[in-house]
Amino acid sequence: MKKPHVLIISPALAGANNGNWQTAWRWSRMLGSLFRSTIASQWRGEDADVMLALHARKSADAALAWAQVKGAEKLAVVLTGTDLYRDIHTDASARRALQAAGQLVVLQERAPDALPEALRPKARVIFQSAPRRATLRKTAGHLRALMVGHLRDEKDPLTYLRAAARLAGRTDIYLDHIGDALEPALGQAAQQAASSHPHYRWLGGLAHAQTRSRIQRAHVLVHPSKMEGGAHVILEAVQSGTPVLASRIDGNVGMLGPHYAGYFALGDDAALAALLQRCRDDAGFLPLLRQQCEARAPLFEPQREQALLRQLVSQLVAA
Repeated sequence: MKKPHVLIISPALAGANNGNWQTAWRWSRMLGSLFRSTIASQWRGEDADVMLALHARKSADAALAWAQVKGAEKLAVVLTGTDLYRDIHTDASARRALQAAGQLVVLQERAPDALPEALRPKARVIFQSAPRRATLRKTAGHLRALMVGHLRDEKDPLTYLRAAARLAGRTDIYLDHIGDALEPALGQAAQQAASSHPHYRWLGGLAHAQTRSRIQRAHVLVHPSKMEGGAHVILEAVQSGTPVLASRIDGNVGMLGPHYAGYFALGDDAALAALLQRCRDDAGFLPLLRQQCEARAPLFEPQREQALLRQLVSQLVAA
C-alpha cells in the first residue's frame, strides 16, 4: 500500500544544522515506517499529501501557496518563539500563514496563550524530545554552570556575562558558554568577560555531540533567553539529569512548569548570580531542581513526540 507523502518545509536545510533543520530531520525519521517524507525549503508544486511548515514567517510563502492549491485541511504550521512572541504581531505574512493552516503546532504548553483567541482551537502542543542520558556524578569541589546559546540578542547572553562579573570573587563557581557570535558586539563582550574573569569561558560553537556531553557534565544549565518557542537545550538538560536556571518567560515556563524553583526575572543578573550561589551553597537546592526537572521528563520522551506527530499527520491525511 502506498504511504502518504509528507512534505516538511524547513527554512534551513542540513548545511545550517540549526533548530529548524534538527526538528525537520527528527520528524522525518519519526514518521518513517508509516509515511514517506521529504524535506525542502520551498514548495514548487510537487505532489504530496500533507505539508508541515516549520516557522510561520519564514515558511509563509510555501504555506500560503499550498493552502491555495491543496486546502487548509492538509496544512499544519509549526510556530517558533520568534513567531509567537514577535512575528505574528508585526508581520502580515506570518499572520496569513496562521489563518491559512488547518492545524497549528506549538512546542510548549504556554504557547497557545500567545495566539489570537480565535485561532487557539487550531493549536496543539507537541513537545520536542531527546533520548535520555545517564545522570553523571558531579564533583563537590566546585559548581560548573553552562549556557548554551548563540550570542544574539534573543538569547540575552549579556545577563549571563553580568552574572559572571558579579561572581568574580567566587573561585568555586565556573561559568562556561557555548555558542557562535552571531552578533559581533556580543562576541566582543564575551571575549572581554573571558579576559577579565578567569572563571568565565567562552567555548564558541561546538558540535551537537560535544554540546550534549558538556550539558551532561555540568552541575546546572543557565538559559536566560528573551523569547523561546520551546528551547531544545532545556529538554536536553532535563533528559541528562542536569537542572536548569531559566528566565521567567512564557517559553521557559511552558517547558518547566509554573511552580519550578529555578526561575529569575528576565535580564536580572543579580538574581541569576544569587541562584548560582545558592546552587553552590545550599545543599538541598540542586536536588530540588533535579527532582522538579525529573517530574517534567516524561513530556520530552521521543516515543511521546513520535506518537503525537503521527497522530497529527494521520488526521491531516484523513481530513
